[in-house]
Amino acid sequence: MSASPAEDLLQQWESEQARLRQQVLEEDTEDWQRSPDFSGLERVGGVDLSFIKGDDVNACAQLVVLSYPDLQVLYEDSQMVTLTAPYIAGFLAFRETPFLLEALQRLKKNQPTLLPQHVYSPLFHFGCDLIVAVWIVAEFGLACHLGVLSGLPCVGVAKNLLQVQGVNKSEEHQSQIAALQRGGDSFPLIGASGKVLGKALRSSDKSSKPVYVSVGHKISLDTAVRLTHACCRYRVPEPIRQADCRSREYLRIHFPSADT
Repeated sequence: MSASPAEDLLQQWESEQARLRQQVLEEDTEDWQRSPDFSGLERVGGVDLSFIKGDDVNACAQLVVLSYPDLQVLYEDSQMVTLTAPYIAGFLAFRETPFLLEALQRLKKNQPTLLPQHVYSPLFHFGCDLIVAVWIVAEFGLACHLGVLSGLPCVGVAKNLLQVQGVNKSEEHQSQIAALQRGGDSFPLIGASGKVLGKALRSSDKSSKPVYVSVGHKISLDTAVRLTHACCRYRVPEPIRQADCRSREYLRIHFPSADT
């Protein structure tokens, strides 16, 4: 009995994901990453997709590039896109990455001097505030996928914790959060296997709620956490915050009758 089209697609994605996973570098590869103050880093990017409420197909794909260290917007690209790939848990990157990669390619073609040296991506999408922390599930999420295909250092950041692989909102986890006294404090997220899957970071003195940081590509976890703290004016890193705000504003302007 032959496999169904959905099964064929899943097998294709599993194979491609395994191939790309082998190319991920979880180490510092750039000179600026080794500098205490990230000397040499001048541009950081953020990507996001925002959906109209009730529509999981049409979205605004957003890229922003900010200066570093002052975090001023240098470039933005808002593009309405239609997602054609199905949603399959664990393979969200195949649905969304092509449009974010296209935004980076447009920038590289039209204004190459503004290409970011580092990119932030959220670990959740699909039009809601629920984490689909695919990196923790499959150890290869959107930040890894985008990083490998673009060749740029990437980091994934989430606002909430997906409870998998022994990582959960236990009393111990809550006490660890309470122990984060100031911006920059963090603790590791350790899976049942003993592997460190990411870190919880108090990103700002102003917010007691942490964000969850995972390595995407071409950066170590410790450097990712340090840079994330440096890129935070508020709880969420400024590149992602700006990408989210601007994509939502684009939808409000161009689709005023829609509930975004």
